[in-house]
Amino acid sequence: MTLKTLLPLLFSLCATVLAPLPALADAQSRLSNFVNQTKGLKAQFSQTVFDRNGRKIQESSGTLFFSRPGKFRWVYQKPYAQLLVGDGKRLWIYDEDLEQVTVRKLDLAIGDSPAALLAGENDIEKRFNLKDAGNKDGLDWVEAAPKSKDGSFEMVLLGFKGDSLQAMELKDNFGQTTLLRFSNLERNPALGGSLFRFTPPKGVDVISDK
Repeated sequence: MTLKTLLPLLFSLCATVLAPLPALADAQSRLSNFVNQTKGLKAQFSQTVFDRNGRKIQESSGTLFFSRPGKFRWVYQKPYAQLLVGDGKRLWIYDEDLEQVTVRKLDLAIGDSPAALLAGENDIEKRFNLKDAGNKDGLDWVEAAPKSKDGSFEMVLLGFKGDSLQAMELKDNFGQTTLLRFSNLERNPALGGSLFRFTPPKGVDVISDK
């Protein structure tokens, strides 16, 4: 799974330690509460991809920002530089090494993906089937399976510790699993609008789905 394939995860930026929230009955309620109370976020992330046999095949890290609904900036710094920006209408993907920018319509890029789960409108139960998924590795998990069968992933698991969302796992339709962990999170920070705008650098190739 390439970084581009993991595009729908750019909003999973919520997988990190949050400020304490009121005690809630279960992980599913915590997820709904988080979505309702989180309008923006800034964090660092680490991302690990495993194949169907559990073998680690990719590691990456970087910084992310998002402002609901539909605006985000996802900066991969390792193993190579890549920038993803959602301006509310379009998704821009800038590969520095390739000197190439890819532009997609944001609604087509997100759809019923993990992006819609945490950074879209407050309509989680319209797009996903939610259920508690037990305790593992010290976290209480909630499972979110898309109601649409047209996407590229099977389910997303979100792990809570107490009232804090700390981890997210994506299981795709190819048997691969992506684990995301976040650190240095700032919830509802003041984010300038320039973070969510992108102008292709001069001289790069621009590929658009328009």
